[in-house]
Amino acid sequence: MLDNPHLRIGLGTDLHRLAPNLPLWIGGVHITESPLGCVAHSDGDALVHALIDALLGSVAMGDIGTHFPPSNDRWKNANSLDLLAQTLGIIREAHPNFRLINVDAVVHLERPKLGVYRASIQAVLAEALGVETACISMKAKTGEGLPPIGTLEAISTQVVVLVFV
Repeated sequence: MLDNPHLRIGLGTDLHRLAPNLPLWIGGVHITESPLGCVAHSDGDALVHALIDALLGSVAMGDIGTHFPPSNDRWKNANSLDLLAQTLGIIREAHPNFRLINVDAVVHLERPKLGVYRASIQAVLAEALGVETACISMKAKTGEGLPPIGTLEAISTQVVVLVFV
């Protein structure tokens, strides 16, 4: 544990292959109009997975695979928001003064366009994290037709968090 309070930054990324007939979850929101979803051990929510990595990284506590390894069947089809809640518990146990300042996220996905989902994603993440919606930024980018994002092969996410510990 740190002796003095500090601001810390965490960075998380995730990449998932897309395939037909799978659900697409982004930031805890089911993107129902997508014919493609993530190939993953859990629910494949790439945004929440990157957020978990960013939070863990901000306090130097490993990554999502350290705490929720895909080799463990306990996490098969796990809801990523449940993993996020467990992550916050792990962090707060080690750092009782932990406080999230803000989240800045980018989702790279060719389609569907995510602008109509932005407010819902921000609201779900804000509630899950116990912060105001204004603390959550989510931007969506396409792959401009370039592989693997632009050719509908994958989704990629990047998340940066600022925390106080």
